[in-house]
Amino acid sequence: MTTTELIPIGDGGYACLKGGFPYSQGVAALEGYAIERVRFRQPVPLMTGFAAIEAHLSALGRPRTALCAAELRSPKPFTMEGFSGFNRGYVDVLKQWGIFRDSLNPVARSNVAPEIAPPVEPSFYAFCYTVPAARGGHSFVVAGSGEWPEGGRFPDDIVARGDTSAEGLREKARCVLDTMQRRLIALGGSWKELSTVQIYTVHDIHPLLGDEFVRRAGNSAGFTWHFCRPPILELEFEMDMRGVATECVIAASA
Repeated sequence: MTTTELIPIGDGGYACLKGGFPYSQGVAALEGYAIERVRFRQPVPLMTGFAAIEAHLSALGRPRTALCAAELRSPKPFTMEGFSGFNRGYVDVLKQWGIFRDSLNPVARSNVAPEIAPPVEPSFYAFCYTVPAARGGHSFVVAGSGEWPEGGRFPDDIVARGDTSAEGLREKARCVLDTMQRRLIALGGSWKELSTVQIYTVHDIHPLLGDEFVRRAGNSAGFTWHFCRPPILELEFEMDMRGVATECVIAASA
């Protein structure tokens, strides 16, 4: 079940929706701050990405604790054991940066595996951070989630497990959309405030666009479909969303 507890991260300039060990369920900028997003022109290996993020934040005069969301790409879906092992290494860096503390990881995340031309190792695709803002609209990031209900047993409680028929995909999509909506509301956001909705699956979503997606989210932000698989084997459908005003693309050396 999605928590509604928003925890302020004062030195980061945002509040997080408490999640599990490897990531939070979403983040929202605190008053006086805004969230910006940067995408790498090409995914960069994890540690190279962390170094590039640190350099980018330093150039803006922002601390490492301003990092509030990460979008990752993996070579292929993990087993649950492999996913847990990867997460430990990822969180170790956040501990070194002073972000993970008091058993809380406030950084939102998505982590998916491109079906075609995947990276050779886990890599950064994009990241978000906060900047001071004298005024501006509400900005937030809803972390990625697949069709495995939060708090459920894995893999037993995967929605429509093993069913990639049209009806199975519809059940999966509804489950993920429900999760997105709960997190969105808990972050104080609304569908109308979204700047981007990202969908991750290798299955045909066209039959679902009108009845499930547009009917729920509207068509203002549109939908970005990434031909990727969720990060854990047996999951087939994932989404994340955000409402930010500023985005840019950089090279890893920037």
